[in-house]
Amino acid sequence: MPVNTRLHRLQSRLDALRARGLVVYLGVFILMALAIGVAAFAFIHLAVPNTLTITAGPKGSSFYRAAEKYKTILARDGVTLDILPSDGSPENLQRLTSAQPSADIGFVLGGELKDGNAQNLMSLGSVSYQPLLIFYHGKIRHLLSEFGGARIDIGAQGSGTRTLALEMLKVNGIEPKGATSFIEVDAKDPEKDLNGDRMDVIFMMGDSTSSELLRKLLRSPKIHLFNVTQADAYVRRIGYLNKLVLPEGSLDLGKNLPAEDLNLVAPTVELIARDSLHPALSDLLLEAAREVHSGPGLFRKRGEFPVPLEHEFRMSPDAVRYYASGKTYLYRTFPFWLASLIARALAVLVPLALLLVPALRFAPTIYRWRIESRIHRWYKVLLDLERDNFVAKTTQDRVALLRQLDAIEVSVNRIVIPASFGDMFYDLRGHVDFVRKRLMSEAPPPAESA
Repeated sequence: MPVNTRLHRLQSRLDALRARGLVVYLGVFILMALAIGVAAFAFIHLAVPNTLTITAGPKGSSFYRAAEKYKTILARDGVTLDILPSDGSPENLQRLTSAQPSADIGFVLGGELKDGNAQNLMSLGSVSYQPLLIFYHGKIRHLLSEFGGARIDIGAQGSGTRTLALEMLKVNGIEPKGATSFIEVDAKDPEKDLNGDRMDVIFMMGDSTSSELLRKLLRSPKIHLFNVTQADAYVRRIGYLNKLVLPEGSLDLGKNLPAEDLNLVAPTVELIARDSLHPALSDLLLEAAREVHSGPGLFRKRGEFPVPLEHEFRMSPDAVRYYASGKTYLYRTFPFWLASLIARALAVLVPLALLLVPALRFAPTIYRWRIESRIHRWYKVLLDLERDNFVAKTTQDRVALLRQLDAIEVSVNRIVIPASFGDMFYDLRGHVDFVRKRLMSEAPPPAESA
């Protein structure tokens, strides 16, 4: 084989060895870049959103007023709450369950969910009662069934009042298309309408009924607030209802309004969120709910709300944790922005640590393999050279092999390794000399050029 061909083959071997090392280094670099990329993506993806949208209720309603208080409280921690007015609880639920939701959270009355389409929703808890107030004109009535054949305002289409009114009337055998006349509008002046010829009965929610209007209606001699004497039965029959008592004199002690304790029924108002809500925002919302709804009121005791009552919607795991132990340590100890940053960092670093700590056990072995591979790969070249010597037939072939060996020795001498691996390096140089002696014993040294 010509000398140039042998040298070219040697160079190919050396290039192949370098290429293998390059592949290893490139693979390590790609893995590191991938790990950094995944960590960066996770760090950004886990960021707590700083904007939320709540679907509330009509402007001026208790839902809307509560949302405005939430907005002020969340702003303290740099979270912006956008408020969407709505026609009430049914529209709030529709917005949350829509394929393209326009809100993240909303107030929903118990009993609104009819089709069970709430897989993507969860409850942060009940925040208040929404008492149903039934005013009527004429003689005292004791049963809802006595309103059969009357003119009843059950509230506008899409309102929570209408939903509950229809259900309560239905269990009393009063349904649309019967002798009873149903009016589906929002009464602008209930006192005038009840004392006139427009209606006999009106259903109203406490949300849309001010204390002043309550007093005005109770002072009217021919208008009465229906005392739900069968309240316990309604609560048993309609699972999402609660029994409330409007105490004697609670609206006006001087005039003793009402003149006796009155039983009422009320669904609870739940703060409903989409299941994509960030846990940190869940805590912030529940802190706001506690600040807004925990005070005493006409229909609630101090500290009664918010409360983790589960009805149609499953309770959020984050809410369950909050009710059991409060805010997490980070958000309890640090400002919201700093706690959020630390939580994101931990969410990225802890999984990486779980992967890296076991890997570090193999780091010395991998390091040793990397250094030894710089030396061991030359033994393959030496073995190939000796095999070529076995089949060499002429002196010229052996001279070419010696030149290959010189090239190998030059490359070996350029190896940079730690001193702790010096014994292996010198062993390799000794084996190079051993192969040279074998070759020179069978071929004369190459002639020097003139």
